[in-house]
Amino acid sequence: MYRALTRDIEVTVEPYYLADQSDPEDNRYVWGYRVVIANHSGTAVRLVTRYWHVTDENGQVDEVTGPGVIGEQPVLRPGDTYEYSSGCPLDTPSGIMFGRYRMETEEGEAFDVAIPAFSLDTPGQVRVLN
Repeated sequence: MYRALTRDIEVTVEPYYLADQSDPEDNRYVWGYRVVIANHSGTAVRLVTRYWHVTDENGQVDEVTGPGVIGEQPVLRPGDTYEYSSGCPLDTPSGIMFGRYRMETEEGEAFDVAIPAFSLDTPGQVRVLN
């Protein structure tokens, strides 16, 4: 489990390898990840946009931006949590992801909330350290 806290908005991410959707012989590796966003602040916020920075083990970068998450722009009142799951395919057996959500208060103030960096590792993969 990976965790980041920005302005009392907590984001936790739990990645998991999807062996049934992966095909290593065809260089296709797929992970799912579960995200929980918790509003520990005293102000309601709306998740307006997302930004993901995905790097595979060869250093290839893919940046993903868009409105909300999974087709929604949830409003989190103080004490609320919002949970969703998504996925990420790679051409390599490992990678890393991080990003940010753009939040907006009811007063119209916009700010970024960090999504913690988390690793995507194929189970049983042998890593070589330099």
